[in-house]
Amino acid sequence: MSLSAAELDAIRLTIALAAVTTVTLLLVGTPLAWWLSRRRGTLAALVEALVALPLILPPTVLGFYLLLMFAPDTALGRAWESLTGSRLAFSFSALVIGSVIYSLPFVVQPLQAAFARVPAGLLQAGATLGAGPLDQFRCLVLPLVRRSYIAAASLGFAHTVGEFGVVLMIGGNIPGETQVLSIALYDQVESLNFAEAHRLAAGLVTFSLVLLFLLYRGQGWRVRV
Repeated sequence: MSLSAAELDAIRLTIALAAVTTVTLLLVGTPLAWWLSRRRGTLAALVEALVALPLILPPTVLGFYLLLMFAPDTALGRAWESLTGSRLAFSFSALVIGSVIYSLPFVVQPLQAAFARVPAGLLQAGATLGAGPLDQFRCLVLPLVRRSYIAAASLGFAHTVGEFGVVLMIGGNIPGETQVLSIALYDQVESLNFAEAHRLAAGLVTFSLVLLFLLYRGQGWRVRV
């Protein structure tokens, strides 16, 4: 059975959202994970708790507060509309922001654990030879943690694909604009189209299983989050 135009749009949006979110997570998560791996104390513990909060916080709670922040009458909402000419709430940009926050621990925690295993003596040796902090990170750290980057990117991508509560709260259910696969599945169930719902659900299960199988098979280590 061929996919409908609405399902193709949902697949396209889901892949685009997961890709943009994953790239953003790696850019944001790398310095954050590095800082957390090298810091101790109250401030670091608080930041680490905030990063891990989405792991236990109901997605609808996070989505609710983000929706309030994105409203047109808030400072963020007005600033966004002034800069872009469009509203932030119920937009693709809102989905990206919410997805980055909700998937942050799935990228930061594997990277933080990998950075913490980098020997301090290796960095000291690099500094002794004249390598600056960026050169140390690029030439010494990155080769050691490349597998962790693959794991972090895979987890961030897969987790974004499977999001529901956050994206529903801040993006709604607008076909072609914010209706990702998880929302399309929910829409089919509400309409009692169980055959279509089963096809979408089976596709998501298959994708998630294959991705995790390849990750564990290829990396040879267990990801702790």
